[in-house]
Amino acid sequence: MESTKFNKTQWKQLKKELLREKRHIWPGLRKAEKEQAFSYASRYMVFLSSAKTERESADMIARRAVDAGFIPVDQAKKGSKRILWCYKGKVAALAVLGTTPLVDGVRLIASHIDAPRLDLKQNPLYEEMEMAYLKTHYYGGIKKFHWFSRPLALHGLAMKEDGRSVDITIGEAPDDPVLVINDLLPHLAYKVQADKKVSEAFPGEKLNVIFGGIPLNGPRDASDPVKLGILRLLHERYGLREEDLVSAELEVVPAGPARDVGLDRAFVGGYAQDDKACAYASFEAITGLNRPRHTCVALFMDKEEIGSDGNTGAKSRFFELLFFDMIRLAGERLEPDTLLRVLMASRAISADVTAGIDPDYREVHEKRNDARIGHGICLTKYTGSRGKYSANDAHAEYMGWLRGVWNNAGIKWQAGELGRVDEGGGGTVAKYLAGHGLDVVDAGPPLLGMHSPFEVAHKVDLYMTCLAYRAFYEGHNGVIS
Repeated sequence: MESTKFNKTQWKQLKKELLREKRHIWPGLRKAEKEQAFSYASRYMVFLSSAKTERESADMIARRAVDAGFIPVDQAKKGSKRILWCYKGKVAALAVLGTTPLVDGVRLIASHIDAPRLDLKQNPLYEEMEMAYLKTHYYGGIKKFHWFSRPLALHGLAMKEDGRSVDITIGEAPDDPVLVINDLLPHLAYKVQADKKVSEAFPGEKLNVIFGGIPLNGPRDASDPVKLGILRLLHERYGLREEDLVSAELEVVPAGPARDVGLDRAFVGGYAQDDKACAYASFEAITGLNRPRHTCVALFMDKEEIGSDGNTGAKSRFFELLFFDMIRLAGERLEPDTLLRVLMASRAISADVTAGIDPDYREVHEKRNDARIGHGICLTKYTGSRGKYSANDAHAEYMGWLRGVWNNAGIKWQAGELGRVDEGGGGTVAKYLAGHGLDVVDAGPPLLGMHSPFEVAHKVDLYMTCLAYRAFYEGHNGVIS
């Protein structure tokens, strides 16, 4: 039985050596670091405000990558070191080839650039009681009541039958009209909403966007004069007919830019921080690389919010094509097993946000194991739900390696998961990367209000996420090269 009595100095030393300190990052930063965190947040907010859809995100990433010296893969030659891929307008990838052979493994960060939203149905436009509406179908996990009675914008494109595409953005310019989904006044809502479950009070079929209200002045017995007036405007401005909406991808998203939140401007508030927070961090991290030891890849995927299916999701074969291209451009010999050996030697981060503990809803969190706002990037060993079902569950060896990299780089990080056991759960692209043989773990900043139209993140967590991704790219054997 332990009988040694420790004095205050010994006790303090033991705590320093053995305990893991958990404290807010901000007080420990130098003045220059605090300024850098705010500067980074300003750049991120421009991206967040400008790239609300997966197409806009992929396009902006590609344009900025070209400015940073990346060469589109169809123009790249053997020996090119900075490569850009774009696929179907919804996926982008960047690679900086390293000094070691690809069979030694690559360092890959995969994020997603789609976000929960409302998509227009194939036959969206209709008139009811002299008002024109758009029918929608929600995409990804949302709380439907979040989308009522708030300014909304329409983003996307319509494909005409002759192959021409028409870009459409309504509701973002200062002089643009916005759209809205009307809610019911409280005076009449008791039976229809107030005494029902939230899931029943706001049915998906009532997520109808008001789109117009001025009827054309036609014959007295003319039908749908408001709808026809809207179609006339769409034809004048965009050259569209109603049938063109069948081959359109139009998304209803919150209108307006990202904003500073809090009197001290500690937070960034805005739409689609899940997962633009990680996508932008990995973009800045990889574009700042010169000639890393290992080849580094940033992958920006689509469809994560609906299961990563489809040919632009993490389950698609684009991932493999990316590696075949890199092997050829690096001038390495391609044997039947080369791709598998490269993948199985590689290390990856599934770059995705997690839930930060909300003080008003502590009952769904496990305070010892969930992420805290302001405590840095969160390392999440597993996601999934109810017995880790559908989780990747990273190996201890890989977790230890990444800890060493981040600690040696001075990265402030925390470890956590998403909510109490059996409370809920979530998934990421980690399990699909692991299926290819990569060692992978989830890591990203904590958010408040995740999947709402206005998510909130602490600026210091966002900044530390970018630094952590950069350290991952540069680290090997637990040290920074």
